[in-house]
Amino acid sequence: MTFKETMDWLKKNGTAQNIKVYKRHGAGNNVFGVSFANLNSLVKKIKVNHDLALSLWETGNTDAQTLALKIANPENFTKTLANQWIKQISYRVLAGELAELVSKTSFASEKMEQWAHSPKEFYRYCGYSIMCVLLKENRVTSKKCIQYISTIEKEIHKSPNLSRYAMNMALTAIGIYALEKEAINAAKKIGKVNVDHGETGCKTPDAEAYMKKALSRKR
Repeated sequence: MTFKETMDWLKKNGTAQNIKVYKRHGAGNNVFGVSFANLNSLVKKIKVNHDLALSLWETGNTDAQTLALKIANPENFTKTLANQWIKQISYRVLAGELAELVSKTSFASEKMEQWAHSPKEFYRYCGYSIMCVLLKENRVTSKKCIQYISTIEKEIHKSPNLSRYAMNMALTAIGIYALEKEAINAAKKIGKVNVDHGETGCKTPDAEAYMKKALSRKR
């Protein structure tokens, strides 16, 4: 598909209802409101097209940027590009998609470290989201997990709003995929993690309960 064909498709498949929903979640005004079901169908058709991804990102349109992150080639995605793109993100969905993309690159661990320690909300959100992906793939050492458990304990309650959610999920992932006892003990010390999800139905799960339920299923 050409750039014009893709943008026309996105515009045609957006809905007013989805626009309202996405805006409540933090998307800006430049959004068509394409459902994720439709977007994923388009991804299956396009597969990987890095040049198209670059053009889509430059539009600043939320749907186009979401698609860009899904069809970009991790092998061609550079640190410079990652740094440029994260600067433009103020929407949790895009931060999550960027984390997925970066987790497939050769510099995933480096960006995880750099962004997770940033004081900026979406940088930190993305860094800890990368960690969640890497933990599932056994790409985070036990030593590193222990360091992050300590950091999460100390910093989660004073971190920016949405980054608290990602930190909570990262602690949960550590418990499920790496250090069960240590993560559960940390969750008990941390207690309830308060995150303002705005006018959405999103909730922040209790890390201890989530870990125990997931571990029970895993066993």
